[in-house]
Amino acid sequence: MATPTRWIAHLDMDAFYASVELLRYPELKGLPVVIGGGRRHQPETLPDGTRRFMRLRDYTGRGVATTATYPARDLGLHSGIGLMKAAQRAPDCILLPTDFDRYRDYSRRFKAAVAEVAPVIEDRGIDEIYIDLTAAPGAQDTVGFDATGGVRALAQEIRNNVRRATGLTCSIGVTPNKLLSKIASDLDKPDGLTVITAADVPLRIWPLPVRRINGIGPKAGDKLAALGLRTVGDLAAAEPAALVEHFGRAYGRWLHDAAHGRDDRPVVTHHEPVSMSRETTFERNLHAVRDRGALGEIFTRLCAQVAADLQRKGYAGRTIGIKLRFDDFRTVTRDLTLPQPTAEAEAIRHAAGLCLKRVDLGRPLRLLGVRASSLVRGGRL
Repeated sequence: MATPTRWIAHLDMDAFYASVELLRYPELKGLPVVIGGGRRHQPETLPDGTRRFMRLRDYTGRGVATTATYPARDLGLHSGIGLMKAAQRAPDCILLPTDFDRYRDYSRRFKAAVAEVAPVIEDRGIDEIYIDLTAAPGAQDTVGFDATGGVRALAQEIRNNVRRATGLTCSIGVTPNKLLSKIASDLDKPDGLTVITAADVPLRIWPLPVRRINGIGPKAGDKLAALGLRTVGDLAAAEPAALVEHFGRAYGRWLHDAAHGRDDRPVVTHHEPVSMSRETTFERNLHAVRDRGALGEIFTRLCAQVAADLQRKGYAGRTIGIKLRFDDFRTVTRDLTLPQPTAEAEAIRHAAGLCLKRVDLGRPLRLLGVRASSLVRGGRL
């Protein structure tokens, strides 16, 4: 019996947060929209039933964009851009507040829809997953003369199921491994389906810039460019010994394998979390003395949210930490290891408060976060 072809899919929801908001505000479809405001940026419902939306030109503050619709991306707006900078580029772009509870709900919906068709799933975040389709019914079928016809039809069924369950589109890349599938899912966005075999790598992957390989960051990309290696094909043609010389044994060998589309990592269906955290960026800078009341409320709420996350998922944390970012963008962290793990808000608040006492709070703050790590099973459900 022939060995089955390995098929791994990477599914990426299209502009996920923005698309969820467009379901709520369908009149914004096709318009440039940025997600990233706070509660004060809620649309106003007018007497005639229509809605008035806030524009970026009216925004003041230090927030950043969480995501943007594709028309907004065409204007140079993207996730991570400061909203004030975004307002300079596209002042008439619509600004909506984030609603993470809603996004998490839709995340659960699309993953459940995928699991109905193919249950071997690796969760990679709120809007993307890997799926092992190798043993899924129909994946090995040949349709006509197309050896990929069966897996293509299966991936299309997954896309259809996601749309029925959520009203949202997704893009899927299907290839022999995770590395190639991550690249492939981005080749025909939005609402795309791309199937690539090992034989397709020279034609479909090698012409791409090296930075399209997940794992090649800005510094490595610049170093490769300095060596004259700008495309994946350039990298594939490079001597392995030269890559090892310039990048070290492990990374140099990985670069050579990645350029040839080789990756044997399995789809991992369960991950033990390393930590759980909550943080918030303030609309305006807050001072530890002048804004003590407001900071105290926010701090207590973050501790309660971390405790609720731990309890809901059945964990307790032995190390409690804080994260502070000051008005000069300096980031400070402090940690405290407890004698016993905890999932209780009061204990987390006390430990985090002790961490705060170890920081000079003379400058105004723009971000505050609380984290529980060194997790163990057994938190109250």
